Amino acid sequence: METRLEYTSALTGAAFMFYEFKQVVILKEQGLSDKEIRAKVITENIFQHEKISSLKRGLPYILRRVNVLDEKLRSMVIEEGTEIGKIINLYAIMKTNRLFFEFMEEVIYEKLQSNNYILEKKDLNMYFTAKAEQNESIASWTEATIKKLKHVHSKILIDAGMLKDMKSGELNRIIIDDEIKSHLIEICDSKYLQAMGE
Repeated sequence: METRLEYTSALTGAAFMFYEFKQVVILKEQGLSDKEIRAKVITENIFQHEKISSLKRGLPYILRRVNVLDEKLRSMVIEEGTEIGKIINLYAIMKTNRLFFEFMEEVIYEKLQSNNYILEKKDLNMYFTAKAEQNESIASWTEATIKKLKHVHSKILIDAGMLKDMKSGELNRIIIDDEIKSHLIEICDSKYLQAMGE
């Protein structure tokens, strides 16, 4: 039985971050522990961030994403092309962030199903309003936090190739590699495939 994740505003500090995600996957595959990865990333500035504070803020969430991947998915991130890596990163974000996963499931999947390829501001507004009505913790977040989360949700879709840009709001169906599809089905994670529009 899968435990339900708590809602969190963590994505304000760790959006798509594909480059960073891939670097951590590589270190993980080299056999480093989370503690060793943390030390190496910070001392050697592997992410090439100007500010150590932003690096430290995002790293725990990236580690969490990498830790939900099995060996097969980690090796695919390293060995396959960027597009495949981005889909695996999108999957890992959904798997570690309930608010984003439900956004994909309740807003993006619904749109793709009904062949409505436009994501409007009102869609994001309605989603966050509904969540705040359903959940006390979300209701307590500041307006600035909600605004940032709306932006980050859209930005993740852009970085994953599902949204053309913020202005047009034009959605694209992403092409998911057959190997990823069959693997996610095999490990009983097909709900994430569905949320990506499969």
